[in-house]
Amino acid sequence: MTAYWPWWAGAVALAVLTIGYALAAGRSFGVSGAWERVLHWRREAEVERTEAQFADERVLAAALGAATAEHFGTAPAAPVSVSTLPEPPGAAAVPDGAVRRRGGAPGPAPLVTQAVLLGSVFVGGLLAALTSGRFRLRLDMGAGYRDVVTGNPVVMVVLLFVGGVLVGFGTRLAGGCTSGHGLNGCGRLSPASLVATATFFGTGVVVSFLLWKVI
Repeated sequence: MTAYWPWWAGAVALAVLTIGYALAAGRSFGVSGAWERVLHWRREAEVERTEAQFADERVLAAALGAATAEHFGTAPAAPVSVSTLPEPPGAAAVPDGAVRRRGGAPGPAPLVTQAVLLGSVFVGGLLAALTSGRFRLRLDMGAGYRDVVTGNPVVMVVLLFVGGVLVGFGTRLAGGCTSGHGLNGCGRLSPASLVATATFFGTGVVVSFLLWKVI
């Protein structure tokens, strides 16, 4: 029988992780978004360079004025300082070093932090396996998975690949994954997150019932 951590230890760890990340980074914790950004690291790095180039409002205003003058053939108007415009009500504070876009919403997290996040997920799982004494390299999902699905390794790989593609598609369609919607969105009582979480957990329960009781 597999020995798992106590439920309360997992709950405390998840709470510390999600709340700590929100306080430190000024944004919600989510794995699927981080994965997408790391996969498209070249595009994201270019976006970061562009945002860093125009982080100074005076540089941004001058660039916009020059582009306007070039397009319309007129002299650029005197730039308006962004700092003189009032912030919208309820604008959240953003930690030092984070980029905040107009409207109070923080910009994307630095790409390197997203890579560290994904690496930490792998390292955390590795440490958990090592400390429990159950670390072993294997090419299947275990005896339980073989009994429920199939014992054919080729079919198993195909099923895992198709399942992964469907999970990725559903994650992008829902605008978040179990960490983004289930941990953060539900904690903020976001209607979209409550619906999304109920949908994918409910579907998981139905599929598990079909696998164990029907098939």
